[in-house]
This record gives sequence, structure tokens and C-alpha cells, in this order.
Amino acid sequence: MSYKDKNYKQAKERVEKKISFLIHAGVYVVVNAGLITLNLMRSPEKFWFIWPLAGWGIGLAFHAYKAFGAGSAANWKEKMIEKEQRKLDQ
Repeated sequence: MSYKDKNYKQAKERVEKKISFLIHAGVYVVVNAGLITLNLMRSPEKFWFIWPLAGWGIGLAFHAYKAFGAGSAANWKEKMIEKEQRKLDQ
């Protein structure tokens, strides 16, 4: 596998993770907006919508970390390696 093919594969995987998170976040907003509306219309004296909002929110936070934060150290290391490779290629 060439250097460019490897970079393309990594870039594609990163973009797919980010798109997956954005879809997840959109579904989270739509569904929870519906739950909030349902709660406030049917039983406004008791705020039960907080529990699914919080539970799902924890999962969404982990998904965000995986999509945007988990690879930051690895990305930094990869960038340093690429920089050193370019120096050696000169």
C-alpha cells in the first residue's frame, strides 16, 4: 500500500466517523425534542424526559470523543512521522 493510499484510507475513516456522529447527534435532537414535547403536553408536572436525554447524552458524548477526540494524540504522532519522512526523502 502506497503512502497516498494509506493517507486516503485514514482520511476516509475519519470522515466516516464524523459523519456517523453527526447523524447520531441529529437523531438525538429530533427524538429528544419529541420526548420533551410529549412530556410537557401529557404530564407537565413531572419531567421524565430528563432521564432518556441524560442517558442517551452520555452515549453521544462517548461517540463524539471517538469521532473527534480519541485520535488526536495518534494524529499528532502521525504528523510528526510524516514530517520526518519528508526530511529523509530530501
